Amino acid sequence: MYKLLLCQRYLRTRYIALASIISVTLGVATMIVVNSVMAGFGSEMRNRIQGILSDIIVETRSMNGEFDPEAHMQRIRELAGKYISGVTATVEVHAILSYKSHYDDYVPHPVNLVAIVPESKAEVGPLIDYLQSYHSHTVNGRNVPAERSRTEPLGWELTPDAMARRQEKADYYRKMAKLRNQLRAQREPEESNPSDPFAESPAVETANSENDDDAGKLQKGRLYVGVGLATYLAIDPDTKETKTYNMIQPGDDVRITTYSAGTPSPKYFIATVVDTFKTGMSEYDSNLVYCNLEQLQEVRGMIRHNEDGTETRAFTSLQIKLKDYKDAPKVIDILRANFSAENFNVNTWEQRQGPLLAAVDVESSILNILLFLIITVAGFGILAIFFMIVVEKTRDIGILKALGASSSGVMSIFLTYGLLLGMVGAGAGVGVGLLFVYYINQIEKFITFATGREVFPEKIYYFKDIPTHVDPFTVFWVAFGAVMIAVMASVLPARRAAHLRPVQALRYE
Repeated sequence: MYKLLLCQRYLRTRYIALASIISVTLGVATMIVVNSVMAGFGSEMRNRIQGILSDIIVETRSMNGEFDPEAHMQRIRELAGKYISGVTATVEVHAILSYKSHYDDYVPHPVNLVAIVPESKAEVGPLIDYLQSYHSHTVNGRNVPAERSRTEPLGWELTPDAMARRQEKADYYRKMAKLRNQLRAQREPEESNPSDPFAESPAVETANSENDDDAGKLQKGRLYVGVGLATYLAIDPDTKETKTYNMIQPGDDVRITTYSAGTPSPKYFIATVVDTFKTGMSEYDSNLVYCNLEQLQEVRGMIRHNEDGTETRAFTSLQIKLKDYKDAPKVIDILRANFSAENFNVNTWEQRQGPLLAAVDVESSILNILLFLIITVAGFGILAIFFMIVVEKTRDIGILKALGASSSGVMSIFLTYGLLLGMVGAGAGVGVGLLFVYYINQIEKFITFATGREVFPEKIYYFKDIPTHVDPFTVFWVAFGAVMIAVMASVLPARRAAHLRPVQALRYE
């Protein structure tokens, strides 16, 4: 009983131990906050990548693709139907998107073009969650309401606002074309400007047309464009604030240049932008473009005409959604056994994004090691403080031994003291860390207000709020590790106190 009483007295009266408690508290709280934020970022990133790529991807090794996607999808359902909730065929190629800038010139941008069927794509990934017209969003601090209802199915139709914007732009180009033609008619033939290399653009065609019925005519090609391609950031000369400006809006026509299947040759088509999407991953938002599958198959020559008058189209990948992702290894084994490795590559989304996910895991591990050194430093502080207490209390230790206290009893006093320091520090650290995580977005806003500089800008990190995820298992091991470090730091001082001889201790000054 005397051991516990002494430990409690030292804990209440030895204010120097407060430094050790604070250092353990800060170390534990820091590790909990960092782990929660890193886990939140990792979880959000994984969810968004998985939403874009689906659970399992069956890719053709040739960019020419394989024919008859329906037969291949039916084969997949027969082989692993009990594990699968959806499957869709896509064509994925590199391309160049050219759009008209505000300075009336055309700007090319390399993109990754993915041809999809929206209805089946919605079965394998949350594409509707990314399309801007399906949910409200903020532009330059202004809330933009959703233009479509979540009950509407995915498709390639323009919203009324986009149609109105397109018609207004077509009317403008038609007027400008008439004015340009009038000016050209007044010039000498040799002074005429060369023809526009993008004269086949629908905007120019419509502008030069005398038939008002052609104004705003939609193209066969339809696109979903990432917000990183559709917008750019610039400083407003009047307010000096950074604002988002639109380069491409729903209803605009752009030119897509790609290459044909078989012997590569340049191919292009004009497409109407139906919507923009925001995944929160800059790699996709600034590089990914979705188009309608039948248009890209037609342009690339991925259609084979059969003798019976029917046609068969080609695909380059099949995206598969599982009922339970835990079944992915089983499905992978089944598909690899039945799809030729010479023609197909079967991977999960994690295997396809292996380098990126591995980099995040390595970064998180290194950060945890560095932060755990903070708690280790606190352990060395406990070690130094305990040695000082042993020296200071040498006579008291001698009295205890003279009264009959055993060496193990004296040793247990300091070990219990270290345990209590660790428990108090770790408990306080857990409380502070969880409280910080819970109010992290409010704290971020306060720091932004106090410093005048945005700490977590959405335009850089693509998150409206700081994502967090508290793992109880991680919290437990962080707290347990801190307590163990405090106990181990008290072992050497406890052994020294236990080995003191009563006579020498009583004579110590």
